[in-house]
Amino acid sequence: MTTLREWNVLVELVKTKTGAVLYKINLDDNHFFLEQNPLKDSKYGVAYRMLKLKYPEFYMFWEIKDDQYTGKVLTARLTNKKELDDFIEALVGSEFKNYEDFN
Repeated sequence: MTTLREWNVLVELVKTKTGAVLYKINLDDNHFFLEQNPLKDSKYGVAYRMLKLKYPEFYMFWEIKDDQYTGKVLTARLTNKKELDDFIEALVGSEFKNYEDFN
């Protein structure tokens, strides 16, 4: 493996004005990803609350660069392999299990 680019990433736990405690992933000056606020009664706030109930290890982060939302979202789920298979199956069905298991 060859390193093509490297970032020094700072992860913070922040508290918003409304009291939500969120993760913030800092990439550079004025460039970061902020966790979706599950307390917001918006389309994505409600969806995130529902996803967190079903998958507590699921995370959703919005990219903010130069004080603007970019419209890009980073999603991730910290899980083990067995739970990953169940999660993928819930999203796309079980057909993926027909393929060989390469790590």
